[in-house]
Amino acid sequence: MIFKRNRFVLLISLLTIFMMTALAGCAQEEAPGPADNGQAVVKELKLATTTSTEDSGLLDYILPEFTKDTGYEVQVISVGTGQAIEMGEAGDVDVILVHSRAAEDQFVEEGYGVDRRDVMYNDFLIIGPAEDPAGIKGEADVVKAFTTIQEKQAPFVSRGDNSGTDKKEKGIWSKAGITPEGDWYIEVGQGMGDTFRMADEKKAYTLIDRATYLNLKDNYQLEPVVEGSPELLNPYGVIPVNPEKHPHVDFEGATAFAEWLTSEKGQKMIGEFGVDEFGQQLFVPDAK
Repeated sequence: MIFKRNRFVLLISLLTIFMMTALAGCAQEEAPGPADNGQAVVKELKLATTTSTEDSGLLDYILPEFTKDTGYEVQVISVGTGQAIEMGEAGDVDVILVHSRAAEDQFVEEGYGVDRRDVMYNDFLIIGPAEDPAGIKGEADVVKAFTTIQEKQAPFVSRGDNSGTDKKEKGIWSKAGITPEGDWYIEVGQGMGDTFRMADEKKAYTLIDRATYLNLKDNYQLEPVVEGSPELLNPYGVIPVNPEKHPHVDFEGATAFAEWLTSEKGQKMIGEFGVDEFGQQLFVPDAK
């Protein structure tokens, strides 16, 4: 009799524990978690882009709106164009936003990226000290301006980081038939903002994109001395990484980003961003 009673008590206890566990599990399933409390689940998208888009403040301006519209939180990796393309080739990011058209076309031709789209453009400037030791202020021919800088051994600070700006600069020296070297030519291996600061400290010339110049010019003394040459045009393109090369990339998110940047809303925000008191745009939208 005692044995039967104990077995009955044990059965009731086990049944009670089972019911309590089941109820707790249901409650846990039904209770809203942090990602489903009426808000969309945030997905992460990896973007490799240039220091100029970061230094200008453009990404801080547009990305919160992209996240609101699509649910994608963008992890920005700000590097030179060359490094951004290498990250795309390795499949370390989902999408790239860069500015070196020849390198972009090669990236697509070799199968690493698909569906390159024009996004925006600005231009490059040669900036330098107001006293203009090379005497190039107002020169219309940028190749001639570079030649004069070399002839007069005027200090020139180069990014030297294989970025889109660095590629543009090296291309101009090549057209001038010059291999820049010597104490007057200083390669720093830094982003545009740091290069601007160092050129200002050394009262040197440098090549800079207009967006970064307009955003940072109030902090420094250097001013534009050569601008407006067709050689100085600076177009930007967005390219999703090819999922056939790297199946793990978020191609859907990368495509959403490219489509949003080139949409009417994205282009409008780019065009409105950072217009200065003289009506100069940091970037001009040009999606086709």
